[in-house]
Amino acid sequence: MKKILITGGAGYIGSHTCKLIANSGYEPICFDNLSTGYKDFVKWGPLITGDLRDAALLKDTFHKFKPEAVIHFAGSSLVGESVSNPLKYYDNNVGSTLSLLNAMKNANVKNIVFSSTCATYGADTNSPIDESFPQRPINPYGASKLMIEKILNSLADIKEITHISLRYFNAAGADKNNEIGENHNPETHLIPLAINSALGGDELKVFGNDFPTKDGTAIRDYIHVEDLASAHIKALEYMIDSGNSDFINLGTGKGYSVKEILTALKDLGLNPRTIESQRRIGDPAVLVANANKAKEILNWKPNYNLREILASAKAWHSKN
Repeated sequence: MKKILITGGAGYIGSHTCKLIANSGYEPICFDNLSTGYKDFVKWGPLITGDLRDAALLKDTFHKFKPEAVIHFAGSSLVGESVSNPLKYYDNNVGSTLSLLNAMKNANVKNIVFSSTCATYGADTNSPIDESFPQRPINPYGASKLMIEKILNSLADIKEITHISLRYFNAAGADKNNEIGENHNPETHLIPLAINSALGGDELKVFGNDFPTKDGTAIRDYIHVEDLASAHIKALEYMIDSGNSDFINLGTGKGYSVKEILTALKDLGLNPRTIESQRRIGDPAVLVANANKAKEILNWKPNYNLREILASAKAWHSKN
């Protein structure tokens, strides 16, 4: 069975990908320091607990398991924290990736799928956003991911690696079998915060009601986490088969406002409690993907609609 090293495999998107990878005939080797991931989410292969900056542990891991490729999720991802603590983001995201790439080079592993983000585009964009849009990130989180993309591209130019960098829009939802779901600490994402407020948690802060949108609230492109996971497998297989490197958006191409999300949750029997707050600096009014490239190159398309995304999230959060 072919082995795939999955960094950050105990996290939200990583654990869903580990499950789908295992169901697709691979063995996922999870490498995670469990700073934001959960040991209970590692169910489909071995777990190596450690930091990517531990060169000796990485060397031993590559030697022991001999993975064919890497899917790289590990990293810090809170936009607000990246503004207040940029050194953490450059050290953890960029530094850890450099350590991983050196270990790959020493082990002669040449294929990597990288978890990037639409935050590399910044705020001054017109949706839908395609991969040719200028990349002008407005926070250290997005800047650190863009820096990694540039490193990967430099290595691809000299044929040291092949990479597919996947720029996510808004991941959401939970495993249809209710085994794993979204559980960040602190939680910053709209859908789990809205559901938690309806289940007795804190009121949901709605940041801004004066955006130039149809109802004044920000519009985002929500993609089910299992659709994201399936794109990683397609990217992995395309990369290995073709030997091509590329940068690819992952989204649905449809945008929903905060108020539309709240209305859709009410249709599912939830009543989120909200409080209005000021806009956050740098928040774009609209962020929606043009995902045509993923459809054309990877033969991928999202399978879940918004109601199914929200229903899966409701089921998981109600259980947990």
